[in-house]
Amino acid sequence: MEGWRVLFSVDVPLGVDGRPVVARALWERFPLEAQAVIVALTQQVVSLAAEVGELKARLGQDSSNSSRPPSSDPPQAPRRPAAPPSGRARGGQPGHVAHQRGLVPPERVDQIVDHGPTTCAHCAAPLPGPLPAGDSWPHQVTELPVVRALVTEHRLHRVTCPACGRATRATLPPDVPAGAFGPRLQATVAVLSGQYRLSRRQVADVCGTVLDAPLAASSVDGLCQATAAALAAPVAAVQATLPQAPVANADETRWPRAGQTQWLWVVVTGLVTVFTIAASRGSRVIKELLGEDYAGVLGSDRYAGYAWLDVAVRQICWAHLVRDLRALVDRGGAAEEVGTAALAPVRDLFTVWHQYRDGTLDRPGLQAAMRPVQDALATVLDEGARCPDAKAAGLCRALDRLWPALWTFVDEAGVEPTNNAAERAIRPAVLWRKGSYGTQSDAGARFAERLLTVTATCKQQGHAVLDYLTTVCTAAQLGQPVPSLLPAPA
Repeated sequence: MEGWRVLFSVDVPLGVDGRPVVARALWERFPLEAQAVIVALTQQVVSLAAEVGELKARLGQDSSNSSRPPSSDPPQAPRRPAAPPSGRARGGQPGHVAHQRGLVPPERVDQIVDHGPTTCAHCAAPLPGPLPAGDSWPHQVTELPVVRALVTEHRLHRVTCPACGRATRATLPPDVPAGAFGPRLQATVAVLSGQYRLSRRQVADVCGTVLDAPLAASSVDGLCQATAAALAAPVAAVQATLPQAPVANADETRWPRAGQTQWLWVVVTGLVTVFTIAASRGSRVIKELLGEDYAGVLGSDRYAGYAWLDVAVRQICWAHLVRDLRALVDRGGAAEEVGTAALAPVRDLFTVWHQYRDGTLDRPGLQAAMRPVQDALATVLDEGARCPDAKAAGLCRALDRLWPALWTFVDEAGVEPTNNAAERAIRPAVLWRKGSYGTQSDAGARFAERLLTVTATCKQQGHAVLDYLTTVCTAAQLGQPVPSLLPAPA
């Protein structure tokens, strides 16, 4: 070929819509050089149209059709259609049980003040005393006392021996911390930083203004690092339970460290929640957490880092799939048809699941109700695999390969159809990352992952994190064994 000159005829090129750009009868009347020009230009148009479509799809991403958080949605992000109005007035409906603040139990009341009327509200006559017992109306007021940190000065006296004339200075008793701060203050600093995500300077400000315990930012950091060191053993024991968990959910998110991108992983089981910060997003991290021979069921999204597990022991998150299907709808064209067709059985899936979760269906009922949903979705995926839109076809083929992992929750007890457990667990860490821009050192990373682990696990087990950290800091300051984060065996 020299320039546009060709020595043979070519077939009619297909346009963006997959149809011939001209009728065959007209095409055959064109000179070969003209056919070559048309073919080249058509290919360029198709390529550019695909590129424009991909860029528009990226610009159209929001929390409803991608993994982006709602906080990243731009003002112009389209709102999904809301549920149709029910016709009922706003607020509590007739028969709704009111939720009001209850009285604290008598043993929690610190002070009782009796008030009696002095005159009759009806005739204004003076009322005699004393007040009758038991005929009263309780009105409780909760208030904070003036908070002021307790400072104890331990004076180590030096005494001269009358026998030898040499002086001896007293030593601290075993129950007195060697440092300048007690265990409960240390635990409070760790909670303010690790659970409530305050910066070191903000923690110092709270300690000075609220607790009347002035601290420098460097002292706050030292207390945080000491707490992280004390938590090494209990957090390691918690992590060691993951390989035996029958069901786990995992997720990962970006975590900056001194300008470099690292990854925060979370694994949630029925007993514990474990966070770890690693330099890699590769499968090696989750393999080390669960063990390469993990025999339980892992819930996750479709990220390739979980592909080493057999599809028979996986549960793919349907909430992520809904976003993927909505992204197809937003692409328009043939992809929109596939996405719309697939969303219909997915809505039925969640309807059936909610009936099972509410107790309307038992396990056999769930399995029976899911069969038509599976059949309908299988038909959509089979047809969608031949879709001219590469994105839609690729998604359909990928879901076909993962087919068993879509339905594990139907047969396995304790398995949810979504990865919401891990998504909810990792959300506080994402907020921490947004406020602190990650961590600057390995020591900071250890504090973050251990405090996140302790905070989430204490919440799972119904323990007060401040109380647990106080016992940890007390043991560490006194050189005693640190208490476990796991419940005592029955």
